[in-house]
Amino acid sequence: MKPELLRVGMDESPIVIIDGFAGNAERIASIADSLAPFPPSKGNQYPGVRRMITESDRQAHAYVTNACEAAASFVGGAFGFGGFDLDEASFSVVTQRPEELQPAQQVPHFDSSDQNLIAVLHYLRVPAGSGTAFYRHRSTGIERITAHNRDSFIIAAEQELASRVKPSDYMQGSDAVFEEIGRVEAVPDRLIMYHGSLLHSGIIPHGMSFSADPRQGRLTANIFIIGRSST
Repeated sequence: MKPELLRVGMDESPIVIIDGFAGNAERIASIADSLAPFPPSKGNQYPGVRRMITESDRQAHAYVTNACEAAASFVGGAFGFGGFDLDEASFSVVTQRPEELQPAQQVPHFDSSDQNLIAVLHYLRVPAGSGTAFYRHRSTGIERITAHNRDSFIIAAEQELASRVKPSDYMQGSDAVFEEIGRVEAVPDRLIMYHGSLLHSGIIPHGMSFSADPRQGRLTANIFIIGRSST
C-alpha cells in the first residue's frame, strides 16, 4: 500500500489516499458481481444502484471487516480518532445519465453533519477521468457542514440554485455557487477517506457507461465509519 495525506481548503480538511489498497481490486469486484443485480438506491441522493452489505453476505462482509482493519492506523493518524465503529457499507454503481438527474444530484453534497463520520471510498472498476471532487460554498465560505452551519448553508444554497440556469449534468469543476478546492482521481484499488461533512461530488466523465451491471459500470465500495475519541 502507498499512502498519502492531502489537505484541502481553508479548513485543511484531511483526505487519505491509499493506492494498491487490497492488492487485487478485481477480486473484490468479483464479490460485488456475485451480489448483482443491485437495487435502486433508497433514502439518499446517490445517482444509481446500491447493494447494502450485511453480515449474512459472508465474503462481502469479510472484505469490509478486513478493509476497516487495514485502514485503522490511517484513520487514527489523519483524523485523530482512538477507534471507530462501522456504520454501513455497500457496493455502488452510478447509473443515472445527466439528463435524468434531480437538481440536488447536480451539486456537491455532504453525507452527514456529524464530524465523527468518515467516508471510506474504494474505487474498484472506474472509467478514466472519473474521481471525487471537494468544494467550498462561495457565498458562505463553508466547506464542511456542521450542526451549527447546516441550516444557513441549506438556505443560502437553495436560494442561489433556484435562480441558476444550467443544463442537467453532473458537477464539473467550479461554478458561480461552488468552488472546487481539491480532487482525487479514481484509480482501481485506490481507497480514499474523508470527513462525510466535507462538501463533495463524484467526478462523472461524459460518455462513460451508465450500465447497472457492476462488470460494466462505475463500481465502488462505499463504507462509512463513526470515529471514537482517543480520550
